[in-house]
Amino acid sequence: MAIPLDSPEQVQAAAQAFRSDFGRVREQVARAIVGQQGIIDGVLTALFVGGHVLLEGVPGVGKTLLVRTLARATSLRFSRIQFTPDLMPADITGTTVVSELETARGRERMFQFQEGPVFAQIVLADEINRATPKTQSALLEAMQERSVTVGGTTRNLPEPFLVMATQNPIEQEGTYPLPEAQLDRFLFKLLSLPPNRADLNEVLVRTTMGKNEEIAPVLDAGAILGHQRLVRRVAIAPTVQDYAVRMVSATQPSSTSQDRPPLSTPMVEKYVRLGSSPRGAQALVLGAKCRALMDGRYAASTEDVRAVAPGALRHRLIMNFESHAEGVTPDAVVRNLVETLPLEG
Repeated sequence: MAIPLDSPEQVQAAAQAFRSDFGRVREQVARAIVGQQGIIDGVLTALFVGGHVLLEGVPGVGKTLLVRTLARATSLRFSRIQFTPDLMPADITGTTVVSELETARGRERMFQFQEGPVFAQIVLADEINRATPKTQSALLEAMQERSVTVGGTTRNLPEPFLVMATQNPIEQEGTYPLPEAQLDRFLFKLLSLPPNRADLNEVLVRTTMGKNEEIAPVLDAGAILGHQRLVRRVAIAPTVQDYAVRMVSATQPSSTSQDRPPLSTPMVEKYVRLGSSPRGAQALVLGAKCRALMDGRYAASTEDVRAVAPGALRHRLIMNFESHAEGVTPDAVVRNLVETLPLEG
């Protein structure tokens, strides 16, 4: 979908179309998911900026249902991969098999590539931390390059392409923590919390009384790709972009910071071993641009950057031993940065 933005009227029309489509998809997802509005908005933001999402939460809070519903509402091809310790990389990417085909010379054996489940537009990597590091790494190229290389041949993945991985933070037996390089490829890490009293009552009404909500497809791949291009053209003032840069720089303790003097806070110095990579700044800016469009604005603000900071940075902070001993979480560090970082510097 072309995005003509040559006049203020065209800019306004494109932004209104984005806001309308975002709202329609959100409405359809809300038909199946009770509450979790922040999670829904975070996942939709990742979809509309072309990023990936890591959903962390205990079993039974609707992580898998959310992904399935999103695929249905956007008419995107969906596949689910259940990660287990015996899963192999070829089970994800696909493999070359020998097939017998009828030709003019009779039956001949030929090598054919059989696509794996990663060749979809929305891929649910369920319980991703249950697979071995070798299998987890099979997703690295797919998530970053949007392609898969098997047998020396590189094959492009369909667009849009979105990986939503889930993991259980409680159960650690038989799990393999994701390496930092793979965590960094997720645009956001979102925390799915158990429902409150009112939401749990609504869940029971929907699931134990035969009340089934129909999910209607309201968007297609072409519209999503057009909106992804639109998000990247949203304006951001130099001061707002510098705020995002300073926030990422402030996550680096003085021992690793390139800034003199360092921008880190005392909390970062005490509890963080290594801060965010440049991908954290990209996530802040793209998330802020999408949030501005959602709100009907054509320029991102520092408030937008602050709003997306927890999801964009919590998985990019490598905490030290002292933080684990004292129970200090990455969320607490990010919250401290949001509260203390000056708007201008």
